[in-house]
Amino acid sequence: MSDIITLTGMVLSAMPIGEFDKRVVLLTRERGQIAAFAKGARRPNSHLLGASRPMAFGTFSLYEGRSSYNIKSAEITAYFDELTKDLEDISYSSYFLEIAAAYTVEGMEGTPMMKLLYQSLRALMRPSIPKLLVRYVYELRTMVINGVYSLEPPVEVSESTAYTIYHVGTAPIEKLYTFTVSPQVLEELGRCLAIYRQRYLEGQFTSLDILRSLGYNE
Repeated sequence: MSDIITLTGMVLSAMPIGEFDKRVVLLTRERGQIAAFAKGARRPNSHLLGASRPMAFGTFSLYEGRSSYNIKSAEITAYFDELTKDLEDISYSSYFLEIAAAYTVEGMEGTPMMKLLYQSLRALMRPSIPKLLVRYVYELRTMVINGVYSLEPPVEVSESTAYTIYHVGTAPIEKLYTFTVSPQVLEELGRCLAIYRQRYLEGQFTSLDILRSLGYNE
């Protein structure tokens, strides 16, 4: 067995493997996105049962096999259980996880995207911030992190909307969800994001389709 490594990260997805195991995708601070096996995680008494759930955030101890990582143990500090009880919350959080999975790879510096995902999930739980605003902020900052987005609005917007776009692109991630906006600004952000997504966010996102079908859309 190889040496144990310790990584800080969040589970982006999990799928059953065989009768008792899971294959999970982790976004980690130290190694970007990695896939790992959680052996026995589907057993009711497994110590990896909670650690192999999507949105589980904490410290993971792993060892490297010949072709994959294997989770030995984990200390989970946040499960985001509050986001698993409502269809709207489930859809938004699943969309955020899908985007994180699509725009991270192994070997990249994972801290910015992991911090953005963590703070955005926390923001979804705050009733004072519209969930649609959280989504727009998350999408915009994801584009900035990946270097595929200009801070110039793609259409004519109010000064308040232009400032909001600039703030989202430049503020420390911890400060992204310390404000709210007027209905006019939210509507203008939605028009901008519709254009940005066509230009910069590639791929099909199942959770976004669900949000649209439920009417939780711009």
